[in-house]
Amino acid sequence: MVRILTLVLLLCFAGSVRAADDAKLLVFAASSLTEVMNEVGDAYAKTGQPRPVFSFAASSALARQIENGAPAGVFASADEEWMDYLAQRKLIVPATREALVGNSLVLIAPADRPLTLEIAPNFLLAAALKGGKLSLADPASVPAGKYAKAAFEHLKVWDALMPNVINADNVRNAMAFVERGEAAAGVVYATDAALTKKVTVVGTFPADSHPPITYPLAVIAANDTAAARAFRDFLLGDQAKAIYRNYGFVVK
Repeated sequence: MVRILTLVLLLCFAGSVRAADDAKLLVFAASSLTEVMNEVGDAYAKTGQPRPVFSFAASSALARQIENGAPAGVFASADEEWMDYLAQRKLIVPATREALVGNSLVLIAPADRPLTLEIAPNFLLAAALKGGKLSLADPASVPAGKYAKAAFEHLKVWDALMPNVINADNVRNAMAFVERGEAAAGVVYATDAALTKKVTVVGTFPADSHPPITYPLAVIAANDTAAARAFRDFLLGDQAKAIYRNYGFVVK
């Protein structure tokens, strides 16, 4: 009987070890980081570490999921505001917060229906749409959309454009509307536009027309583990920075 009980305990212990070994770090990241984060994850795995599991969505959606207890260990936001949102609720480890990369904002059009416009105050984008739609990530919550709205307001064209705007739940879906020809133009990050031949870049918004586009990174307080800290450090290292540059992100 003692031998049977010992065997059962050993089997339970072995099972718990396997479960711990199989546990993967969950990383939440803005949708515009999808390709670059996956490549960084591959590079991390080649160092002998377990490859993290990634979840990509709008920063607003991810931040709210973390607030509601999602088991993410690391969060990379597309703007400072949503990281501030978590910081104010004491949901991140303040000492681990760091700027990861930067980006720029571009106006795009379908590759087979390009637009010729110079992005400047009072530029005639509304007329150039010819009744077509302007695709944006939702300016009410999604960073890419908030940057876009700020830029259009700075250039004094937002009021004229509002009737033509269609909102997407993240920047990649905003680009998809343009790729499919369902929108005559859209606003996305430069790194997004570089990923497809189905859109053409009309122009880049002046850097001073919107808040600086920065992607802050932090470890989540409820899941502050050695694995989370190690991957956070790798994300800030030279190997990862080389990958960011290859995708067109701004690296300091």
